[in-house]
This record gives sequence, C-alpha cells and structure tokens, in this order.
Amino acid sequence: MITAGPNRSRIAAAALSAVLIGAGAAAVPTALSAAPAVAADPGAPGAVLWSEPLPEQMWIPGTGQAWRLEYVTTGAAGAQATSTGTVFVPEGPAPEGGWPVISWAHGTVGLADQCAPSRTGMGERDLDYLSTWMDQGYAVVATDYAGLGTKGGMPYLDGEVEARNVVDMVTAGRGIAQAQLSERWVVVGQSQGGGAAITTARYATEFGGEDLDYRGAVGTGVPAHIERAVAPAGPGFPPIALPKGMTAYGLYILAGLNTSHPELDLESHLTDAGRARLAQAQTMCLGEFEDEVEGTVLGEMFDRPLADIPGFEQTLTDYMGMPESGFDRPFFIGQGLKDIAIILPATLAYGATLEANGEPVTFRTYPTDHSGTMAASLPDSVPFVADLFAD
Repeated sequence: MITAGPNRSRIAAAALSAVLIGAGAAAVPTALSAAPAVAADPGAPGAVLWSEPLPEQMWIPGTGQAWRLEYVTTGAAGAQATSTGTVFVPEGPAPEGGWPVISWAHGTVGLADQCAPSRTGMGERDLDYLSTWMDQGYAVVATDYAGLGTKGGMPYLDGEVEARNVVDMVTAGRGIAQAQLSERWVVVGQSQGGGAAITTARYATEFGGEDLDYRGAVGTGVPAHIERAVAPAGPGFPPIALPKGMTAYGLYILAGLNTSHPELDLESHLTDAGRARLAQAQTMCLGEFEDEVEGTVLGEMFDRPLADIPGFEQTLTDYMGMPESGFDRPFFIGQGLKDIAIILPATLAYGATLEANGEPVTFRTYPTDHSGTMAASLPDSVPFVADLFAD
C-alpha cells in the first residue's frame, strides 16, 4: 500500500526520474574474544574467522556486549569472500529464545578499507537511529559489506552480493553471541543500505535457509532505478558539474561495476582524468572524496559512451536493478519528500510497480530530506517491525 505522510492517502505513480544515489586485506585482531563459536565448516556462509571485543566508544547506546568480527560470505561475481562486521547485544538478560535480531545495512561511506564502520565507528545519525531499535529489545548485527575492510574490491550497489552479506552477518552474529540471539530476524537499511535491505527482502528466505527465521524488512532512502541514470553515461553527460555528493556516488558506482565486471573494460572508455578519478574512488572515504571531486563534470571523464559496450544496459540492470517481484514477507519503504539524493518520482514509480505486482509493500513518505527520513519514519516502522515479530 502506497501512502503519504500521516494522512496515508494513496499516491498515484509518478513519472520516473532516476538519479544517482546518496547514502585490501583485513586487519588482524590484536585480541580474540573468549566467546566465539566458529562454524564446523570454516568455509560455510556466516562462518566466523576471528572476533574481538569492540571498543566501548563504538557501541550503540544501550549495548551490553559488542564484538567486531570477520566472516565468510559472497563477494564480487559470486565468488567466496569475507566481510567484517559488528554485533551489539542489549543490556540485561536475553529473553527466552534470545534477542530478536535487526541486521543493519549501512549507507554509503566509501569503498576503501579504512571507511568500514567496524573500523571507524558509526556516525551520530546511525547511532541515534539504531539506539531506538535496541531500546525496543532487539540485538543489532551490522555488516561492512564484502570488500570494505577485507580483501578485494567492494561491488558497490550490487544488490544480491549485499543481500548475502546481510544474511550471512546474522549467522555470524549468532555464532558469536550464541544463545543470546534468536533465529528470528529482520533487515533494516538506509540509502545504499536501503537498497540492500529491500533486495535482501527478496532473497532472505532463500539465502538464509532453514537455520534462520526471516520476518521482513525496512528500507529508507531506497535507491530505485539508479541503473537508468547510469546507462547513458559518456562524453557530455552530464554537461554541468553535479553537486559534489552526486559526482562521488557516480564514481563509486563505476568503481564497483569495474570490480564486479572487469570484462567490460570500463577504463578504456575513460580519459586519463577519468581513470585517475576512478582510482581515487577506491582510496577515499565519502566526505574526503566529495570535497576532492567538487566541480568535476562526469561527462568530461569519458572518451566513449558506456552504451557502446555490448550488453551494457542488461549487465548494469542485473548488477544494480532493484527486484520488483518474488517477495515472501512484508516490507516497508520510507521516502523523504525533500530528498535530493534519492528523488521522489523514481521511488514512487518503484513503489507503484511493487503494488501493481501484488507485493507485500507498505510505502510511506515524509516531509524531510534523505537523512531525516530515518528518524521521521520510526513512528511507522517500529510498530511495523513489532508486528513482524509477533507470533
């Protein structure tokens, strides 16, 4: 059901206007946790390779115990990979059956290993948001995503890879916290993570198997139809400099696509300046990179249109297109009416498609911007998730 704000009146589908989205080797731990339970098969998805206590200054408010870990999952091109992540257990004794689990999918932070939230800690916005969920009696597990803090590049916005990372993080968290975490879980995400959350919603039951009890999803700032904005990239597109955030995200998309699909030879379609910017995208975190590329015109970085690559549009859609059918559990999408990173018409069109396909979506809009949607949506998303966990 697509509704708007507190009035919850139906919104008709709007014309599509897709835009770009807004948000090495693993470090060896110095001390291992005394609690980890490593899976019997160290190559199985979710198997924990190492863990260590997370410094308390990086805890979500309301945390009683927390760990940082590395686990087995899937990376670029479907290859076995590893990801780092964090586990947060609420204060006090766990309820019977363990704390129900929120698997958190974070927004864009960058592609370089040093940008991983398990290394840097979460920002104040995310900590405040997640503390609300912990106050409701949920444990939180949070993937960094494969390639962000671990060996190999990060396949930025590859929805199925991110979905596997999110699902396998639940298994890894249960391996560390043992009986404290329930097999019941939902996925919650924002921006890049909003897309990851909704893609996870499509595949969670399949990817999690019989050992996990997936209940549903919440995604805010969901990057719908971004592939349609990237497809025409080439000389002269766009003809002016975008806001610095949009330019950074565009280069992150190209870098992620290059990681997953080296056969496209994207760099051969770039100028020398374009190749230099692409290299920078893989070494700088978001804030620094936004400043670095301010004033850059993306179209000036191309020698040839990417559409010249045989099958490019289909490859792009397979890589980052959002699923439109096949969901088996209820899911929630929140969108800000003042969001200039994820423009409303694109998300509305996506929501209308989901509704037309009979998918179990609840869609809400809020009179706020990209980041503000997280807090603004809580009065709706908190009871939505509570209903998912109600037996």
